[in-house]
Amino acid sequence: MTEKELKERTKAFSHRCLDVLDALPKGMVAGILGKQLGRAATSVAANYRAACRGRSKAEFAAKLGIVEEEADECGFWLTLIHERGLVPESKLRPLIQEASEITAIMVASIRSSRR
Repeated sequence: MTEKELKERTKAFSHRCLDVLDALPKGMVAGILGKQLGRAATSVAANYRAACRGRSKAEFAAKLGIVEEEADECGFWLTLIHERGLVPESKLRPLIQEASEITAIMVASIRSSRR
């Protein structure tokens, strides 16, 4: 996957997570989970963009580490939203899978960049 393709993939992931926020019902629990998911999801795309502009391999790897953490966190928030029954599973399952795949891509990229 190219840098450009991964930029688009992380941005699309952020958009899809924001769509989940729009689908959340009103309420305190949904609000808390939604804010956490929104922050983590937008951070995935933003920090991947920042990593691509890194001035060194160390900076690149550090930013990818943030992307890894945020993508994994998205998976957590999406799982909680599912477990609370706030959004239909059919809408969340592909996003949870995508969060897992982005996390794995970042782990592999970090390992490669450190070699």
